[in-house]
Amino acid sequence: MAEKDSLLKNKECNDECPVKKTAEVIEGKWTTLVIRELLPGKKRFSEIQRALTGISPKILTSRLRLLEERKLVTRTVYATVPPTTEYELTELGMKLQGVLNAMAEFGQTL
Repeated sequence: MAEKDSLLKNKECNDECPVKKTAEVIEGKWTTLVIRELLPGKKRFSEIQRALTGISPKILTSRLRLLEERKLVTRTVYATVPPTTEYELTELGMKLQGVLNAMAEFGQTL
């Protein structure tokens, strides 16, 4: 616990600040929700879109690409007609589960 407390007491919020780094990874309205949808396992693009009412295909595509660039999500394309694409969290992406659990716990108090 003392180590966690010392991480939060960083006086400067520069590029090395762990809270700032995490905030940059999960920025955007839909990013955390996309991650939440992938926590249970692989999902197709259409499954994610159906689960996130109100997200446009363009925004979902951009969020998934961003997460893939940041090595949080892997994309697998299958040579079917039409092509099937599945998304899955990487080991690094799965480490965000604790962050999302904390967000859910906090959200229940509101």
